[in-house]
Amino acid sequence: MLDTLTQRLAKVVKTMRGQARITEENSKEMLREVRLALLEADVALPVVRELTNRIKEKALGEEVVGSLNPGQVLVSIVQRELTAVIGGDLPEKEREINLACTPPAIILLAGLQGAGKTTTAGKLARWLIRNQKKKVLTVSADVYRPAAIEQLKTVSEQAGAEFFPSTTDQKPLDIAAAALDYAKRHFFDVLIVDTAGRLSIDERMMQEASDLSAFLKPIETFFVVDAMVGQDAINTAKVFNDRLPLTGIILTKVDGDSRGGAALSVRQVTGKPIKFIGTGEKLDGFDTFNPEAMASRILGMGDIVALVRDVTSNIDAEKAKKIADRVRKSGRLDLNDFREQMIQMRGMGSMSSLIDKLPAAMQEAAAKQNVSDADADRMIRRTIGIIDSMTPAERHHPELIKASRKRRIAAGAGLPVQEVNKLLKQYDQMTEVMKRMKKGGLSKLLRMAGGRFPGMGGGFPGFGGGRPF
Repeated sequence: MLDTLTQRLAKVVKTMRGQARITEENSKEMLREVRLALLEADVALPVVRELTNRIKEKALGEEVVGSLNPGQVLVSIVQRELTAVIGGDLPEKEREINLACTPPAIILLAGLQGAGKTTTAGKLARWLIRNQKKKVLTVSADVYRPAAIEQLKTVSEQAGAEFFPSTTDQKPLDIAAAALDYAKRHFFDVLIVDTAGRLSIDERMMQEASDLSAFLKPIETFFVVDAMVGQDAINTAKVFNDRLPLTGIILTKVDGDSRGGAALSVRQVTGKPIKFIGTGEKLDGFDTFNPEAMASRILGMGDIVALVRDVTSNIDAEKAKKIADRVRKSGRLDLNDFREQMIQMRGMGSMSSLIDKLPAAMQEAAAKQNVSDADADRMIRRTIGIIDSMTPAERHHPELIKASRKRRIAAGAGLPVQEVNKLLKQYDQMTEVMKRMKKGGLSKLLRMAGGRFPGMGGGFPGFGGGRPF
């Protein structure tokens, strides 16, 4: 999101080197670049004006200290003010989901068709089950699209939530009443209600959502908005905010080809906090919204905290410890360990979502590898398939694998023998790394690698120069 702003600010940092103070004169170019970048990102004009005025007010006369230069100081001011505009000035409690009520806590999802409400209902259910340990029921009040009801049923099953059935010949209020009664009788903690949407604002849709809200009295009413819609999100948000007692915003498709205007504008226009963001179609592409982290990502500083959380939450600590202990003792991994690493990598989500959380310089390096999510997934599946075609003895002692065994393994995996050779070569290189690290030659190893990890072609694990084998 907002790649243009990142690039423009990097340019400002370079052009303002060597000056001791931020002045009206030397800040003009920087503010112009910020203003243009925000407008190009489809940020609403009132928001652009407020943000640039706040930056100017805070920046003028700011001393440059230590090893910083005026450009770097300005970027830090932009980060602070950007954080405040997208919700950092709100108390943390207001940015959290509110479930403090007599069960079931009712959550109403509203928004235009195509914003991703139904997928978001499944993602939110999964998040509540995994992170809040809640018993969740979902229901669709969209009686105009049979596919929406079936989709919610599917994503609810995938999320581990229970789905309350509805049909297109029912009235939305009747569906809501029946689902609420069922949720109470079966002691559900949360009831998520997915409402109907239209391609644009429609009076019938707004009245229907308003009637559902008045009947259900939800503890949370989320406006689900597509991050890619830009200025249109502002007009839509105003209408929904006027007609519904919104309590928060869920921003979807944040990883898409978005100019990012919605993220900066919707919260400012509605006065409601962004509480969650969604990425991709997979149910694990969903997280609480962190204004500080989002501002850092917008400015190309990455979101390392979220990256670490993604990694640690998907790593089996006990298995990782056992592998580490084995490596310390023997100085080598066997192919069972290699397979386990591949499985854990796969559980961390898409490669693009992980790369998106890296600082801009590291993102550029990763982009040069030209590895798509499909390539990464294919690589992992192939690796696991090859190892699964080996005998237990071959996995533990890969040196046993000669020509005839390679042909048998390749046939079992349905791949050419060359793929087996590549995997074994990568394994040999990784084993060499382990040996050098055990001997304490890490600095020598890094010099030898030239800043790259041996066996990874300067790229990601299992890739030869960015090309999936």
